[in-house]
Amino acid sequence: MEPMTFAATRDQAVPDDVARLLASVPEWFGQPESNAEYIQAARSKETWTVRNAAGTVLGVLLVDRHYAHSIEIHLMVVDRELHGTGIGSALCSAIEADALAGGVQLLQVKTLGPSHPDAGYAKTRRFYESQGFLPLEETDLWGPETPCLIMVKPLAGKQRGKRNSA
Repeated sequence: MEPMTFAATRDQAVPDDVARLLASVPEWFGQPESNAEYIQAARSKETWTVRNAAGTVLGVLLVDRHYAHSIEIHLMVVDRELHGTGIGSALCSAIEADALAGGVQLLQVKTLGPSHPDAGYAKTRRFYESQGFLPLEETDLWGPETPCLIMVKPLAGKQRGKRNSA
């Protein structure tokens, strides 16, 4: 059997698909209040999707563009049945290519920090590390019981402006 290949594209808002996908992974997204916020965000945030041939959304990535030089992955969720098939990698690759084309120098994502014992989020951190993200800082941004790990990915070689020549 040949490996599956996926292509992610910028898409229209898909809040109903975000709700469906969040429900497929309750161990990552099991807090109703947070899920409601993600679904609301999916109504207005920049949206990237992977769809199958029938048009069904298999994965979603929501983006915040904070500055011209930096963007943040606000949410990435992939159908549970398709974890490990390359959908998350396709989403990351697409947003990185778009970011580079637009002169963006830094990608950011926030996830549950390593001081929390959740095994699912250890897997999430490993995924982002495999995509080139580096842990920057663990903070109490989300409160003391929910440590927030800020991860960044510098888009090397694409910086504009002068370089130090010391």
